[in-house]
Amino acid sequence: MKNSIAIAGGGIGGLAAALLCAEAGADVRLFERAPAFTEVGAGIQIGPNVTRILQAWGLDSALQAVAAFPEQLQVRHAVSGDVTGQLRWGAHAVAQYGAPYATIHRADLHQMLLDALHAQGRVSLNLNQGIAGYTPQTEGVQVHLDDGSTLNAQALVGADGLWSRVRAQLLGDAPARFSGHLAYRAMLVQAELPAALRTHNVTVWMGPHLHVVQYPVRRGELLNVVAIVHGQAPEDVSSWDHSANAADLKRALGPVAPDLQALIDAVPAWRLWPLCDRPPMASAAEQAQGRVALLGDAAHPMRPYMAQGAGMAIEDADALGRCLALPEGDLPAQLAQYAQQRWQRNARVQQRAIRNGQIFHARGLLRWGRDMSMRLLGESLLDVPWLYNGP
Repeated sequence: MKNSIAIAGGGIGGLAAALLCAEAGADVRLFERAPAFTEVGAGIQIGPNVTRILQAWGLDSALQAVAAFPEQLQVRHAVSGDVTGQLRWGAHAVAQYGAPYATIHRADLHQMLLDALHAQGRVSLNLNQGIAGYTPQTEGVQVHLDDGSTLNAQALVGADGLWSRVRAQLLGDAPARFSGHLAYRAMLVQAELPAALRTHNVTVWMGPHLHVVQYPVRRGELLNVVAIVHGQAPEDVSSWDHSANAADLKRALGPVAPDLQALIDAVPAWRLWPLCDRPPMASAAEQAQGRVALLGDAAHPMRPYMAQGAGMAIEDADALGRCLALPEGDLPAQLAQYAQQRWQRNARVQQRAIRNGQIFHARGLLRWGRDMSMRLLGESLLDVPWLYNGP
């Protein structure tokens, strides 16, 4: 008998989970509160650990059609402009890890997954309908929808993001915490920029209490720019998309290198995203209990300093599908195995992201040690084999 699985959330993690659960033979119904499947106008980086999975899912051609594939990462000092470190990607990443490093518009990755679901044709996609909660049953879960109706499923997957209602009921913990960091983001058309500002690589500018990252998306046609500074939370920390005042950003940045200042000045309008997270996971029980599992930001929201938020959601979905495809074991046992496979790796990435933020924004002796270490150790310091070789 087919497993029936309800999925809360139609973001990248939810769509990926629906795709893999259906591939494992489950009867999948996905519920998204928004009136349309959309993603915010922001870029994301996906390392070889993620592109390898997308290739295995048969999405390599779709990825090649929309992503950019940087040749290198360059680290520069935000104030002096000095290059302090470089890491080869491109063909080197393929040779080292068997898959490329890619940068992609969130909306393009989201659409890739949605197209794959439509082509598969085995998932019920429901818009304008969120999952409000659930009631555990002996052989399944009664799922409560926003309109007051209910449905019965054998398992529930909460992929409903940072402010997950499924998580709130399953774990009963406090809401996600504001990190004290603010992300100002913008998307620029590269053809409209001065030649000196166009790039097909990733550049990270590190400064005191700040860093700025820029990289191409959508085949290199667009340039994604994110400036992260320390600051106070806006009134609504749950929104990805606040309007932002460029003067506030410039005050927070202070004096920066001419090349970075030119990039900041080229942005006509910024959107503001308050960064929230949770402490690193402490046990498998934070990923699944009984017939309810969490995935992506619902389970392990993280700061963006490892560029792995979407990547860990995709890894989660892949692991979930593999566990559901196992011939032995009932659903609770399969979900427990999924949680055991995932929680420690997710916790490690969460912890490293917090640490990287401290290093990126360092001042004084820590900043000096960071820059000297990158000059002396080069690629060996910037590369992350344990991450890119996984999961």
